[in-house]
Amino acid sequence: MNIAMPTAELLFSEKDATPISSDDTTIKSWKEALECLESAPKAWLSTARPDGRPHAMPLLVVLVDGVPSFASRPGSRKSTNLAASPSCVITVSGQTLDLVIEGDATRVHDEAGLRRIADAFKAKISWEFALRDGRAHQDDLPGSPEYAFYRLTPRRAFGYGSDGLTATRWRFDHLTL
Repeated sequence: MNIAMPTAELLFSEKDATPISSDDTTIKSWKEALECLESAPKAWLSTARPDGRPHAMPLLVVLVDGVPSFASRPGSRKSTNLAASPSCVITVSGQTLDLVIEGDATRVHDEAGLRRIADAFKAKISWEFALRDGRAHQDDLPGSPEYAFYRLTPRRAFGYGSDGLTATRWRFDHLTL
């Protein structure tokens, strides 16, 4: 699944009482946002527990076909929360951009999708997964634990410049993903 270019716009307008820039020339591109995400050594995933309490954990993110993807053990709190509600947020702080991506995480089950995500993890951080029976395993750990792979379909994203004065919002609601 490839994501088309979202609409990029200023987060604040001139009428807002805020120190954030309302200059259209400060809008960041979605390409810059994806570069920030891809270059980050780790990101944070925020989900909601079934009782509504928040849960946040660090994780590793890879881009597959322009889509943020990540791994989690199926029985983990992250995966349990996502099974109850796919809504989540991935955040990352980069050199020139702090990024917040809101969306829905979908567990990947198809062999081709699992292979692309496993290959992306291997290429980015040398994390190797073995694929068997439609499941990803880490064979170099005792018991060869299973991992679930997820893709995040963005609904909204926000980018804040390192200068503290610029902000961009990306809207995906007009896209068919």
